[in-house]
Amino acid sequence: MNNDYDSSLPDGVDLRGLSAFVDGEVSDAERERIAMLLDAHPQAAVRVAAWRAQKAALRVLCGVPRENTHRAPENHAESTARAAHDADEPAVIVLRARTPWWRRMGMAACWLAVGAGLALALGPLAPRLTGGAWSGLGAQAPSFAERADVAYAVYTPERRHPVEVAANEEEHLINWLSKRLNRPLSVPSLQEYGYSLVGGRLLPGEAGPAAQFMYENRTGARLTLYVTGTARDETAFRLLRDGNRRTFYWISDGMGYALSGPIAEGKLRSIAVDVCSALGGKPEAWQ
Repeated sequence: MNNDYDSSLPDGVDLRGLSAFVDGEVSDAERERIAMLLDAHPQAAVRVAAWRAQKAALRVLCGVPRENTHRAPENHAESTARAAHDADEPAVIVLRARTPWWRRMGMAACWLAVGAGLALALGPLAPRLTGGAWSGLGAQAPSFAERADVAYAVYTPERRHPVEVAANEEEHLINWLSKRLNRPLSVPSLQEYGYSLVGGRLLPGEAGPAAQFMYENRTGARLTLYVTGTARDETAFRLLRDGNRRTFYWISDGMGYALSGPIAEGKLRSIAVDVCSALGGKPEAWQ
């Protein structure tokens, strides 16, 4: 019995001959003969393609070069046959080993350390580079200033219900919010800047209630004054920027204040200084 016989192979081709065909170890005439037989027998052609794929994979895994560069020069017929053989082989996909997890973690830690070093080195320059919009590590805006900015963005677009209590009930508004914040409040006038009181509302603060007073000018532009109790102790007059909004905030006698609006920074600062002074603060010591 011929151990190289397979019923799926075409007549005139055995496994040994097919293997030699795949390895390019047959004559030109034999190669052409087997190629023609494979064209008529798809099952055998599939087997040849699988063997070639395995051969290509072994080259990649074992690092075997595709061609022997020290091979003796070929004649034209040999060169043509080998080129046809190589063209029939599947393209080789290069497999790259994954970097071990411990090495990836080490690289991430190194980059983190580099980033931290840059932050510490550039920290003193940040306010100068960003025009004062960034306060540096450990000097970020207090929570009440951020809440004031968010409250401005949420409520000033409202046209029908921008406040809970309107300005025509100003006395009730002040008494109500003073009681809720457990501190006597007052509403500074911004008439000299062209802004009239719209009203106010009660808001949740970081550690208790907060109040928001809203002002509006003739063109519909609005400003808000946010007031809340704070345990933070700071003698500074600072600016928080978010998009086209500006919020000047300060702390006075255990209370945090924030004036927010989209107007020019210099004008908003002037208004904030006057508001601070009207509420009992000492902005002249912070400028």
